[in-house]
Amino acid sequence: MPETVIELRGIVNQFGQHRVHDNLDLDVYRGEVLGVVGGSGTGKSVLLRCIAGLRPPQGGSVRIFGQDALNCSEAERRAIDMRMGVMFQDGALFSSLTVRENVEVPMRNLPGLDAGLRRELADLKIAMSGLPYKAGDNYPSELSGGMRKRAGLARALALDPEIVFLDEPTAGLDPIGAAAFDELIKALSETLGLTVFLVTHDLDTLHATCDRIAVLAEKRVMYTGTMADMLHIEHPWVHEYFHGPRARAAVETLERNA
Repeated sequence: MPETVIELRGIVNQFGQHRVHDNLDLDVYRGEVLGVVGGSGTGKSVLLRCIAGLRPPQGGSVRIFGQDALNCSEAERRAIDMRMGVMFQDGALFSSLTVRENVEVPMRNLPGLDAGLRRELADLKIAMSGLPYKAGDNYPSELSGGMRKRAGLARALALDPEIVFLDEPTAGLDPIGAAAFDELIKALSETLGLTVFLVTHDLDTLHATCDRIAVLAEKRVMYTGTMADMLHIEHPWVHEYFHGPRARAAVETLERNA
């Protein structure tokens, strides 16, 4: 059996009286790319933030690398966080910092890293994300949308994480840019052995990058499985999502490129 690096049990997330997740369970395995999908309002990004420690749930348990992430000490939680990286929608970069300085931000709390070494490591992460070297000197406002996303990915990789969270990484990109980003995610996951928790609505991304898919519906994870598994589920939303015209177009495109 694959190693479980994230284990969610009985998760409850709510805003006031509105309950987004109720008794939600999910396992994420080491080295897999897990795509999380669901209709609008199903709490895909909320779930990501819950696991990443940005928003504690109102109920349930979160175990990461075998540790209780909700009831551990501050030092233990910090050690868990050092093993994870998060890429937010549109990169969420600091506008007053260059790309290189943005990538250096997570490194600033590491002992023994002087400015020169931080710069070299940041340049390495920038190159890994597919950006040209000179992009490190640019500010976010000087970059295209696709380049900002790559810069956000470079920052997420700054501390050599074992788990990377990606929130709608291809949203707003043109088809060529989205396909290139999908290829980058797949290549990095295979080369670095990353576990990737990927929130997306993009069917092309699911086809191209994901080993397994988790479907959020009715306030919980209703189904998990491969893309092939999803095609046999009769739940109305799941069936429409994976059998609709956009799904067929995604499959046809991948078959042509295979």
